[in-house]
Amino acid sequence: FGDKEMELPVTKLRIGLVFFPLILLTIAPILYLLIGYPLNYSSSSSIYKHLSTSSSEKPIPSPSSTYNHSSSPSIPLIASSSSDHDETLSSQPLFDDNDYDDTYHALKPPSPLRNDISISSSNVDHQKTVKKEYRRKRRKGKICDLFTGEWVPNPEAPYYTNTTCWAIHEHQNCMKYGRPDLGFLKWRWKPKECDLPLFDPFEFLEIVRGKSMAFVGDSVNRNHVQSLICLLSRVEEPEDDSRQQDFDFNFQRWKYKTYNFTIATFWTTHLVRSEENGPAGPNSFYNLYLDEPDPSWASQVAEFDYIIISSGQWFFRPLFLYDKQKMIGCLYCYIPGVRNVGAHFAYRRALRTTFKTIIGLDNFNGEVFLRTFAPSHFEKGEWDKGGNCLRTRPFRSNETELEGMNLETHTIQLDEFHIAKRDKNKSNGLSLRLLDVTQMMLLRPDGHPSRFGHKPEDKVILYNDCVHWCLPGPIDSWNDFLLEMLKIEI
Repeated sequence: FGDKEMELPVTKLRIGLVFFPLILLTIAPILYLLIGYPLNYSSSSSIYKHLSTSSSEKPIPSPSSTYNHSSSPSIPLIASSSSDHDETLSSQPLFDDNDYDDTYHALKPPSPLRNDISISSSNVDHQKTVKKEYRRKRRKGKICDLFTGEWVPNPEAPYYTNTTCWAIHEHQNCMKYGRPDLGFLKWRWKPKECDLPLFDPFEFLEIVRGKSMAFVGDSVNRNHVQSLICLLSRVEEPEDDSRQQDFDFNFQRWKYKTYNFTIATFWTTHLVRSEENGPAGPNSFYNLYLDEPDPSWASQVAEFDYIIISSGQWFFRPLFLYDKQKMIGCLYCYIPGVRNVGAHFAYRRALRTTFKTIIGLDNFNGEVFLRTFAPSHFEKGEWDKGGNCLRTRPFRSNETELEGMNLETHTIQLDEFHIAKRDKNKSNGLSLRLLDVTQMMLLRPDGHPSRFGHKPEDKVILYNDCVHWCLPGPIDSWNDFLLEMLKIEI
């Protein structure tokens, strides 16, 4: 009996040695999920949580790094269905505009790596890894939509001013002409499901080293070019490499010698060949030859690696329309015997001709970006009837929507882009990309010059400018998009 009493504790000990590790292995993961993981997650995702709380009424803290790789004529329109829309997005202002000191946040000194003449092999390997991961996610349908999101506070901005950048056009120089509410500078675009890094001029210039980029479009397109030059000026000032003297940025080239990179602008009002018919002015007619590309750009863009095309605003004024040298209709002409067509008829045909021209270029294997149009924001009147844009805060995405002429214009751009994508599959090498800024810019009625693009006594046609964009301003985010898309060439 005594021996049996001794065997019992030993047996219990053996059972304990077997079952205790099993119990420990079972409950440990559960304890980690309940205790450890939330602590670790809250620490590692703090920057993301700062940005994703944009819907709250409190200011969102700035990213932990100011500018490293890890951080980012007119259409009558009433931007909101209600003219009584509250000027502020919350009861408490996010920023005090009067405290703005007209300074900017300088770029941090470059690391030794950034001073290298060539990209290191590790950087090249990293870019290949990023592109490979992008293609894998794209196949699985997990790519983030960069163009759907909200504007969130960015106290670190701006990264240049009218005193640090020479390239700002007078009509967009809102600081020079005394715009008092400069809080419009303190925002950045935050996609709904991911982060969009701020523009890094060093990274951009390394990617485009030895290449060339052509901007084809109207004055809003020129607005975009000036933003890019200002952002790059923190690294290098370009040299004028123009083939003709042009003080309006309409036909100019700039060379970044250190990087052997060229930027060029090709002014075109309608993308297709156009002729002004009658005295110049806001109501003058244009003859549009819908089946002929504007030779000012079509004869030269084949030599560029990147082409960025955009247009829109000029298609909503009096036009005579031609096809195969014969008049087929008009817009706002009301002439007996001449068919009066809708405003978007000419726009669709012009875009189609533009894409056919580019796709048909001999030996062109570059990348072509269609930058969608940016809505104007005239309220309480059209552009020539006292309309203005005096808001001082962005809309949130649920406060306005794309509608009317703006919706139709955007839809036509998407339609023609997809038709061109289908047709380009018959050729080799050419890449078509969509730079869709329409929704994000619809939310920025506060970013226009209004009356602060000229002296009060100046007599200008567009007295209240609600078409173009202040520099610095919301349009700088277009280059955040451009860089992010260049990083993932597909």
